[in-house]
Amino acid sequence: MNILYLSQIEPAERWLPGLSKLLPQDRFFTIDNYKAEEIDIALVATPQRGVIGTLPNVKLVQSLWMGVDGLLADPTFPRTRPLARLIDPGMVAAMVESVVAHVLDYHRHHYIYRAQQAVSTWHKLPQFMTSDRTIGILGLGELGTAVAARLLAFGFKVAGWKRRSGNLPGIEVFSGSAGIGELLGRCQAVICLLPLTDETRGILGATAFARMPKGSCIINVARGAHVVVKDLIAALDSGHLAHAYLDVFETEPLALSSPLWSQPGVSITPHTAALTEPRTAMACVVENIERIRSGQPALNLVDFNAGY
Repeated sequence: MNILYLSQIEPAERWLPGLSKLLPQDRFFTIDNYKAEEIDIALVATPQRGVIGTLPNVKLVQSLWMGVDGLLADPTFPRTRPLARLIDPGMVAAMVESVVAHVLDYHRHHYIYRAQQAVSTWHKLPQFMTSDRTIGILGLGELGTAVAARLLAFGFKVAGWKRRSGNLPGIEVFSGSAGIGELLGRCQAVICLLPLTDETRGILGATAFARMPKGSCIINVARGAHVVVKDLIAALDSGHLAHAYLDVFETEPLALSSPLWSQPGVSITPHTAALTEPRTAMACVVENIERIRSGQPALNLVDFNAGY
């Protein structure tokens, strides 16, 4: 196999030495030294625009990230090429850790105690049991179900929303436009793990916030465009929402002029909730390459119509 590595952000040194050891029979190329007609597999993370369309014989485009909305937003990306998402066990574990940390920070009032410390205030708040809290998860794919399992282990009640109806053990599952409103109305914390599509863009706006109980919080670790920032700030300023944990933003890095930096009800992290970990992800990449070699379809292929 001739494998082309394309990324303007992910350094090739993080991937190619390890992949070369795991796939000694294959040849690897970068944007500087390849012949388009010879490429069988393209490994991509923010690839140079237009390159994929010039590869006439490519059998698989393997994303090195879980999210593929950036690729799908590129009008030059050919929809005739099979595109696979990367489901990295290390990334899933990191996302679970990040989300649970935010939920516990909210549940144990640590965000309030940090604010009190800043003004030298000693004031104890009421203690809640985990069973007093219902945590909502928007998106019950690989990440959502892994997060739900950990929250259930802590004793939280968990509700989730997914595109299609279905049952998951221990989780109250909602679906459809009516279902999302019902879920929002009963959850003290809402976690966004949705893919970014035309249907989910701006899904966390004024209408959604108004449905949530007073004093609740949101945790967005999916895509920045899921949140309508002006509506979020209004909900925080009014006291309806207690806090927002934001890891992703529509423009990154977040501009210094953004009002979110100085908003006291917001905790910001720089898109670090879950980073692709080559040490665990390489096995997934290799498995898909071997499946293509043996004539099998790749795992985790993207549905271009659904957008993920």
